[in-house]
Amino acid sequence: MSDRPGRVPALQQVPPDVVCLPDYAAHARERLDDNAWAYLAGAAADEITLRANRAAWDNLALVPRVLRRLTGGHTRVELLGRTLAHPLLLAPVAYQRLAHPDGELASAHAAAAQGAGFILSAQASTSMEDVARAVLPEAERGPLWFQLYMQHDRGFTRELVQRAEAAGYEAIVLTVDAPSHGVRDRERRAQLKLPEGVSAVNLARLPPAPRTQIDRTQSWVFDALMPDAPTWDEIDTLRSHTNLPLLLKGVMHPEDAREARRQQVAGLIVSNHGGRTLDTAAPTAWVLPRIADAVGDAMPLLVDGGIQRGTDVLKALALGARAVLIGRPYMHALATCGAIGVAHVLRVLRDELEVAMALCGCRTVADAGPQLFFEAP
Repeated sequence: MSDRPGRVPALQQVPPDVVCLPDYAAHARERLDDNAWAYLAGAAADEITLRANRAAWDNLALVPRVLRRLTGGHTRVELLGRTLAHPLLLAPVAYQRLAHPDGELASAHAAAAQGAGFILSAQASTSMEDVARAVLPEAERGPLWFQLYMQHDRGFTRELVQRAEAAGYEAIVLTVDAPSHGVRDRERRAQLKLPEGVSAVNLARLPPAPRTQIDRTQSWVFDALMPDAPTWDEIDTLRSHTNLPLLLKGVMHPEDAREARRQQVAGLIVSNHGGRTLDTAAPTAWVLPRIADAVGDAMPLLVDGGIQRGTDVLKALALGARAVLIGRPYMHALATCGAIGVAHVLRVLRDELEVAMALCGCRTVADAGPQLFFEAP
C-alpha cells in the first residue's frame, strides 16, 4: 500500500481552472488516496478498453451542416414514458462515499437539480430508501432507477427488487456483463480495502454464500462462481417479481440484443463496464450502431463508456442511442467538490451538447443520425 496520505477534504466550490469534464481528474487525484483512486479510476488488466472507449469517440469525425433554421431547438428526449429535459444520466457507481462523505446523496441531489437521471448502484454506500426520500419530491428531477446484480441468494434478489419498487424507483437495471470480477491489477497493487464506514449497505442482510468445496482439479471460476451466474432463463422470473420496467446493462453483441428483443425487455444499455471487466473488449462507440441495427425501434438504447464531451453525446445519439450515461467524470467531480461538482458536470455537458447540435445543424436530438458522419462506423 502506498504511503500517500488519506483523502484531502473536498473543495467548497468548482475550481477556477475547471472548465470541462476532463479537468476534474487532476483535482480528484489530489484528494483521493491510492486506495480510492485505484477503485474509482482504474479498469481491468492493461486498461486497454478504458483507453479505447475514449479513443473511439475521438475518432468519429462529425460533418456539420450550415445555414439551417435552429430557432426553438431543444435537447428533450422521450425515455420509458417520460419526457426528459436532456439525454444525460449518471451511471451506477458503487461505494461513492469513497469519493466524498455525502456519497450517493450528493450525486442524486445534483442529478435532480439538473434534471438528469440517476441510477443507484446495488453496491451503494447509502441506502436506497434514503436516496429515494431525498430526491423523489423534486419536481424537475430526472428518472430514478436501481441497478441490480443477481445475488447468489435469489430470494434476496427478489427482496432487493421489491424494496426498490416500494421506495419509488422507476426501473430496474440488471447488470449482465459481470458474472465475475475483472482482473483489476491497479486495485490489487493498491491492496484495495474499503475504509471503515464504507460498505454496500443495501446488501447488509444478504446471507453468506454457501461454502463451495472444490479440489485442485476444479476451477474456482467455473465450478464455484458460475453456478450462481444469471442466465436468460431467469429474465422472466425476475420480471415477475416487479411491475417496474427491466433494462439490461452490458449488452455488447448483436445476438444478445436480439435475444433481449425476443424477451421484450424495456431497454438496453450498451456498456463494457467502463473497461472494468473484460479488457480488450470492443469500445462502445463501435458496438452501438450494430446493436441499433439488431433491435431497430423495439426498445430504447443507452450507452456509456468514455463519454466526457457534448460532441460524444451527439455522436452517441447519431449512432442510435436515446440517452447516455456518464461515470468516472462525475466521480472525479464528486471527489473534488461534492454535489456542486456533479451538478457542474451535468450543466457543462448539456451546454456542450447544445453547442454541438447547433454547430452540426441539429435543432433537436431527433435530427442527429448517420448523416452526421461521411460513413457510419
